Amino acid sequence: MSLRDDSRSDFDSLRPGESTEQGATRRTALKAAIGVGYAAAVMPVMAQTAISTSAEGLKAGPVKYTVNGFEVPAYAAAPAGKTGLPVILVIQEIFGVHEYIADTCRRFAQLGYLAIAPELYARQGDAKSYTDIPKLQADIVSKVPDAQVLADLDGALAYAAANGGNVSKAGITGFCWGGRIVWLYAATGKVKAGVAWYGRLVGQPSELTPRHPIDIAASLQAPVLGLYGGKDQGIPLDTVDKMKAALATGTPAAKASSFVVYPEAGHAFHADYRPSYVKSAAEDGWQRATAWFKANGVA
Repeated sequence: MSLRDDSRSDFDSLRPGESTEQGATRRTALKAAIGVGYAAAVMPVMAQTAISTSAEGLKAGPVKYTVNGFEVPAYAAAPAGKTGLPVILVIQEIFGVHEYIADTCRRFAQLGYLAIAPELYARQGDAKSYTDIPKLQADIVSKVPDAQVLADLDGALAYAAANGGNVSKAGITGFCWGGRIVWLYAATGKVKAGVAWYGRLVGQPSELTPRHPIDIAASLQAPVLGLYGGKDQGIPLDTVDKMKAALATGTPAAKASSFVVYPEAGHAFHADYRPSYVKSAAEDGWQRATAWFKANGVA
C-alpha cells in the first residue's frame, strides 16, 4: 500500500465559537480520518507543549505490510515525490503508535527521511484503547515476543525499500519501551546507527524476552546514542554505567556508542504531550540524534 497525503490540526483546543461537544465531534472525526490519535492512557494531552508538525510537502499516513501472513499496520511519512531516501525506523512507547509517534515520523520526513513506525503490538491488541497502564502492560505488552518485534522491523525495512527508501542508509530510534528495542535491533546488522531514548537496559531473561541490551552490548553492529534522564526512577544510573562498561569491551560499533544523561530530566522527557516533557533536554537530544544519524551515514 502506498502512502497517502495527511493533514493535521490542533486536537485539543476549541476553535472560536465552537462548543465542547462540537469540538469533541471534530476531533473524533479528524482522528478517524488520519488513522492516529493520542492514546487513551495519556489523556488529557498537554496541549500547550504538544508539537504539531506540518505534513505540507509530505506523503504521510497509515500503511500496511505483510510479515509471516500478518498485515502489520504502520504510520509512514516521507517527502512527496522523492526516492532514494534515508530511512528511520521509529519505535513506539508503551502506548503504541499514537499521535506523538506519528508526529515524530513527520519531523524526520521534513528533514528528508522516509520514517516508518510499525504497530509492534498489533497481533496482541490495540494499545491505544487502554486507559489503565498496568492493565495495558498485563494484557498486551507483556505478551509481545522480541522475535516478533525484530521480524516486524525487518518487514518495515522491506516496505521502505519498496516505497522510495534507501535501506543501506537506515537508522532506528525509539522511546521508553522502544528505546530498549533500539539496542536489540542495533545488534542485527540491519541499520547503520541507533538513538535510544530512555530505554531499559537490564532485566530478567524470559521466554519472550530472552536477552536485554546489557546482554548484547558487546556485539552491537551499529553504534547507538543513548539519551537518558538523571532523575528517571525506572532506569537507575548504575545500569547506564554497567552498559557503558559492557560496550567498552565489544565491537567497534559498541565502543563507538555513547550516552548523554540530562541531570534535570526524568523519564519520557521527549514526550512533548505529557507533563514529563523537559523542553531543554528534548531539544538538545533531538539535535544530538539528528547529528548522530548524519555522522554515521544515515542521511
